[in-house]
Amino acid sequence: MKLSVIVITKNEAAHIVDCLDSVSFADEFIVVDSGSTDNTVELARDMGATVLQTADWPGFGPQKNRALDLAQGEWVLSIDADERVTPELAAEICRKIGIDAGKGLGADAGTSLEADARIGADAVPGTGAGVAPGTSRDTDARDAYEIPRLSEFCGRFIRHSGWWPDPVLRLFRRGMGRFTDAAVHEKVVPVGTWRAGRLNAHFIHYSYPNLDALIAKSNRYSSDAAMMMYARGKRASIFSALGHGFWTFIRIYLIRRGFLDGRQGVVLAVTAAAGSFARYAKLMFLNDEEKRLAMRPGKRLDQSAVGLNDTGSRAAHPAPTVADPTEHSADSGPQRRP
Repeated sequence: MKLSVIVITKNEAAHIVDCLDSVSFADEFIVVDSGSTDNTVELARDMGATVLQTADWPGFGPQKNRALDLAQGEWVLSIDADERVTPELAAEICRKIGIDAGKGLGADAGTSLEADARIGADAVPGTGAGVAPGTSRDTDARDAYEIPRLSEFCGRFIRHSGWWPDPVLRLFRRGMGRFTDAAVHEKVVPVGTWRAGRLNAHFIHYSYPNLDALIAKSNRYSSDAAMMMYARGKRASIFSALGHGFWTFIRIYLIRRGFLDGRQGVVLAVTAAAGSFARYAKLMFLNDEEKRLAMRPGKRLDQSAVGLNDTGSRAAHPAPTVADPTEHSADSGPQRRP
């Protein structure tokens, strides 16, 4: 078996069929679902996927490692449910790992993505360049590959604001990489040493169907990020929250030229700034709660008391350590990350 595709899901009925259809050239699909209440599981099984349903939610990194542990292929491609492999990317993956590029790629395969792929290629020369099906295996074989990702937001492909080219390491030899145990912003790290490269073609990423989805995810991410920082002993004040929020807007809208992304660029910069502010404000309240608990022995931290909730799912996005889903990068600098 040459290639396994792994996906983690929760309530991804709107995406899972198109996602798996875009990787029909793979030998197996592994889907790990964390309690979907829609028909995600049934749809995945109808597409031929092996599905594992889990009762708990350990975080994105551990959940992806569960999927990785089930994979049998020589190579593993990790994809999020809201991502699509374009025909150009499929052909390049096949060439790199030495499998029949025509497998599962009929004349009509991926037609819904062809226009999107051309949009990305026309916007940034040198990306999205297809590799003709049936070409021989790449002689410069690597152990892992980053894949650029072109993301759409509210009807526009975002080419600035820190969202492009947004390379994510998703294709690697099984046994040579694992996901970090991070609750959010997980990434693949090598087991030992490897030779990594970057593909030319890109994913299409349907990041958020509307502004409500972006705001909801930003809120969940800020809660997870605040808990991660709290666990590392970080502290925050209202001034640091304001400072991080202001700097996030400046970085995304001006330094990363978000103003070139039109109205969507303004929305992304403002939402990212709000998410960054919320992250540190939540950490500040966690710090305050810790002080109160120190004076009340036997009491445990109540996350809900400081505005934090359990998060369960994401169509993955995606930075390194702690970042906002609208930023595609960490506070400390450009990405990318993830």
